[in-house]
Amino acid sequence: MSSALYQSIEMLSREKNIDPEIVVHAVEEAIVLATRKYYKSQQTMRGELDRETGEIHVYAYRTVLATDEEMTDPINQLTLADAQAELGQEVEPGSELRTYLDTRPLGRIAAQLAKQVIFQKVRDAERDTVFNEYAHREKEVLSATVKRIEGPDLVVDLGKAEARMPRREQSRLESFTVGERIRVVLLKVDRTAKGPQVLVSRAAPELVQNLFQSEVPEIYDNTVVIRAIAREAGERTKIAVMSRDKDVDPVGACVGMKGMRVQSIIRELRGEKIDIIEYSEEITTFAEKALQPAKVSRVSIVDLANKQLEVIVDDTQLSLAIGKKGQNVRLAAKLLGWKIDIKSEEEKRQEVEQQMTSMSGGPSTPIEQISELGDSILQKLVAAGITTVESLADMTPEQLEEIPGIGEKTLERISIAVRHYFGEYAEGEARPASAETAVEPTAAGELPAADEAVADEATETKAVAETAAEADAPVVDEPIPQVEAAAEATETEPAAEEDSPAGAPDA
Repeated sequence: MSSALYQSIEMLSREKNIDPEIVVHAVEEAIVLATRKYYKSQQTMRGELDRETGEIHVYAYRTVLATDEEMTDPINQLTLADAQAELGQEVEPGSELRTYLDTRPLGRIAAQLAKQVIFQKVRDAERDTVFNEYAHREKEVLSATVKRIEGPDLVVDLGKAEARMPRREQSRLESFTVGERIRVVLLKVDRTAKGPQVLVSRAAPELVQNLFQSEVPEIYDNTVVIRAIAREAGERTKIAVMSRDKDVDPVGACVGMKGMRVQSIIRELRGEKIDIIEYSEEITTFAEKALQPAKVSRVSIVDLANKQLEVIVDDTQLSLAIGKKGQNVRLAAKLLGWKIDIKSEEEKRQEVEQQMTSMSGGPSTPIEQISELGDSILQKLVAAGITTVESLADMTPEQLEEIPGIGEKTLERISIAVRHYFGEYAEGEARPASAETAVEPTAAGELPAADEAVADEATETKAVAETAAEADAPVVDEPIPQVEAAAEATETEPAAEEDSPAGAPDA
C-alpha cells in the first residue's frame, strides 16, 4: 500500500495534469538541496523516496577508481585501496560507495526551502505540459468556457489551461458572460517567463470554416470543398466553395433549404453577413463573382506576375462594388489573392482619352492665349482645373455650368471666345484687323472662298490689261462687284482707289 505522501503526490499530479514521477523527482531533489545546505557539504548527494513507507533517504556517494592517477576530484572519488580499507571487503573499480546521512536534524528553514523547490519544479512541469498539449494544435477550433473578463480582454478555460482573447481577436457584435461556453480558434502558444501564453480568437476565418463543416454534411465528407475565406469579423465574410460532384450545387448545399444552414451559422456569429461564392479556376470569372452583389462589366489582367486586376463597372455600380468603406473590394482582393483596381466606365473613358492624347503628342496651349476671356473668367476656369485651351474646348455646356460663377451669359461669352480663337466666325461677326491681310492656306494650299474670288478677278483684270497694251488700246478700269462684295463680307475698310491708267477717262 502506498504511503500518505505518495498518495498526496498522485493527487497533485492529477490536478496539475503532470506525471507523478516528475513530482517524486522534485521532492527528492528538494530534500537533497536542504540536506546539503544543512551539512554544508560539497559531496554529490542523491535522494530516494520509499513509496511504501513515505520515508526519504539521502546519501552521499563516491566513485571507486582503479589507480591514483585517475583521480580528479578527491571529494567525490576514492581509490580502490581506500575503498577496500573503508569497507573491509572486495570492491570493484567503477562502483559507488554510499554514505547515508541523517535527515532528522533538518529544521524549519530546510523544510521551507524544500517546499519552494518542489513548487518551482511542479510549475515548470505544468508549463511544459501545457505547451506540449497545445503547441501543435494551432488553427484548431476548441470549446472553451468564459472564466473572467479583464478589461477589453477575455480569459477562457480550455480545460487544461487558461487562454487569453485580446480585443482585436473579438467580433464587435459579440459579448459574453462568465460561465458561457463558446468556440474559439487557437492562434498560437508562446513560451514566456510566466509560463506558456495561449492566445485564442473568435475573429479568425478558421472559425467560419469549422462552422460550415459542422452544419453542411457535403463539406464534412469533402463533396463540397472550401477553397478560400476572407473575413472581417463582425462585418462580412466571403467564402468560395466548389463541388467535386457535378450533380451537387456547392452554393445551394451551403445555403440549405430556405437558408436554414447558413442562417444557423449567422446566428452563431451574432448576425455577421456571409457571401457564398462559387469558386472558378478562371481568375476573371472568379473576380466577377467575388465582387457580388455588384455587376461587373469586364475584368482584365493588368500584371500577371504581380497578380493585379483591373475591374470596370457601370457608373451606377461603382459604390456597390467598392462597398462600405471599401469593404467589398477589400474582401474580394483577399479572397482572390490579387490586387484589384476598380474603375467606372467614365473613369476608364477619360483614362483612355488621356493616353491617346499623350501618345499622339497633342497640343497643350495655356488658356491665357484666349485674349477675349476676361481676367475674372480666366480665374474661375483655372480654379476649376481648366488650364489649357484644348481642355476648355472639350467641355460640354453642362460641365461648364457646374463651375461656380459660370452662368448663361458667361457660357455664351466663353463659346464665342473659343470659336474666335480657332478662327470660326459667324456671318456678320467682325474679324480682327489681322484677318484682312493674313491669307493662309486651309488645306492642301487652298485659299478661303472669298479671297479666292478676289484673286481670280485680279488675275482676269491683269490679263485684260496686258491684252490692251499689246493692241495699243486704252483700257477702262471698271469697278469689280465681286471684290467689293468680298470686302463688305469681311467688314474691312475699302482700299484707296487706284489711279486710272494713262489716257483712261474717269468713270
